[in-house]
Amino acid sequence: MDINVTISKKYNYAAYGLIAIGLLSLAYGLFTDSSRTWANILLNNYFFLSLTIGATFFFCLQYITQSGWSAMFRRVPEAIMGYLPVAGVIMLLLFFGVQYIYQWSHADLVLSDKLIAHKAPYLNVPFFFTRILVIFVAWVVLSRYLRKLSLEEDKIGGNEYLDKIEFWSKVFIFVLAVTYSIGAFDWVMSIDVHWFSTIFAFKAFASAFYHGTALVALIVILLHERGYFKDLNESHLLDFSRYMFGLSIIWGYLYFAQFMLIWFSNLPEETIYYVKRWNNGWLIFFIVNFAINWFIPFIVLLPQKLDKNIKVVKYMAILLLAGMWIEQYELVMPGITKTPHFGVIEIGSIIGFAGLFMFIVGRTLSKAPLIPRNHPYFEESLYHHVH
Repeated sequence: MDINVTISKKYNYAAYGLIAIGLLSLAYGLFTDSSRTWANILLNNYFFLSLTIGATFFFCLQYITQSGWSAMFRRVPEAIMGYLPVAGVIMLLLFFGVQYIYQWSHADLVLSDKLIAHKAPYLNVPFFFTRILVIFVAWVVLSRYLRKLSLEEDKIGGNEYLDKIEFWSKVFIFVLAVTYSIGAFDWVMSIDVHWFSTIFAFKAFASAFYHGTALVALIVILLHERGYFKDLNESHLLDFSRYMFGLSIIWGYLYFAQFMLIWFSNLPEETIYYVKRWNNGWLIFFIVNFAINWFIPFIVLLPQKLDKNIKVVKYMAILLLAGMWIEQYELVMPGITKTPHFGVIEIGSIIGFAGLFMFIVGRTLSKAPLIPRNHPYFEESLYHHVH
């Protein structure tokens, strides 16, 4: 028997209410502080986009590695992928606020600054938005095709569609590796136009995978608490936890490696990035970011006993989502607002984007059977026990 997620009116009304709060706060911000408002639009869209890319990578990786344990949960990352078209539209809307965010978009600075002028053939407004369009078209086309194949696989069964999805997942992962690297350079690193890091794209991709996996785990647990995914067991939780634990080490290594190499070389054109983030009230974000995204998950998820505890995994996933927002706040804001702000604009915009994300994911989840019973590895997922 197929089971579909039922989205209640209360859930939809809550999502609409959050979206309305977000729109009102952004309207207020555009009239009072346009720079902060456009910065928050970029920050929150990039935040949910990164989670979406991470969940997409998780989905593709399960097929490429022919993982059986996660077959039951494939609809969750599929639903998260539904945010890609919306993220693309919002990125294109940055056209109206590009001069508030990016120094390289100012013609006078291009004429007076040799480094910006040197980057101008790549960092210019028409080419910038052309890249956004090409990147999101590729993502949306591939994600929708994978979704189509997944639904067809669930109707027919067998290995034919499994093989197709595995092949196109390999294609998608390659496309993601290239295009998300370009996107990270464009949308975030170019805010600090005089600074660059060769590790930046890898770090951004690892962070997206890390926190996107945490989001998948959180949604699975929340659905389980509401009567769905009744066969979720400790072995599934252990696997989700092992992903988060392993990725916390990779995230911590990349975060420290970038900082350590820049600190050790002590070159002004590189250290300016951290000078901004250690002064004017930003240092606390640097410390909290490292604590939430590496130290706490590394310590808490080290014992296997805690990895199987549903409450521990749930609250760790929530903490990591907060950690990713703090990480991206530290990436985006110092180059735009100079000093930290956390008021109506910040609170309202994250609430609004959260409501939009809730609505899209919920609607996409409700459009297909939650359990892919004809997946060739469904039985393996159903009776998954490792320890």
